[in-house]
Amino acid sequence: MLLYILGMIGIAAFAITGVISSGKKDMDLFSLLFLGMVTSLGGGTIRDVILSVETVYWVKDTSYLWVACLSSAFAFFTVRIIENRQTLFHYADSFGLALFTVVATEKVLLLGFSPSIAITMGIITGVAGGIIRDVLSHRPPLVLGKEFYATPAFLGAALVVLLEKNIPSHEFNSIYAVALIFILRVFAIHKGLYYPSWLLYKKR
Repeated sequence: MLLYILGMIGIAAFAITGVISSGKKDMDLFSLLFLGMVTSLGGGTIRDVILSVETVYWVKDTSYLWVACLSSAFAFFTVRIIENRQTLFHYADSFGLALFTVVATEKVLLLGFSPSIAITMGIITGVAGGIIRDVLSHRPPLVLGKEFYATPAFLGAALVVLLEKNIPSHEFNSIYAVALIFILRVFAIHKGLYYPSWLLYKKR
């Protein structure tokens, strides 16, 4: 039940970032609904297709589709009254990244896949929606920047695997992993947490 609720919250958070990312591009309601829904549902869809899941999760349970749609519509009508949209965007994106990564990792583990596959699919699920959003919004993808983005997702997914292996019955394993990813992203945003220069590829 906790995974289900976290998944729904992640859907809503990423849908909101999809709407905010449009900026001042004068998109109509239906264009923004599409952008929000693709952002929030894209990562999980890619995961289910890669793993050859019988039915994609939002097709099997249309509640995800409705949450994505209603969250996008809500953001369309309310986000314009928020002054600091960029701050809201970063927090919602960080929250969505954390939730999607953790939920996906746990789902893949429950499907019986190996820890390495679970971590990989957790990262893909977490970052893919944001990549789709940024490409469609003509923004530089956050995952391709020099600040921590994919790394927190990796660490959070790895923590899920470790916790599920050592204390599988603990009900707050997912909460710990979500908190780790979110906190690392917040530090990256506000404290300039970047990779050391020797780990960065620089064009000469």
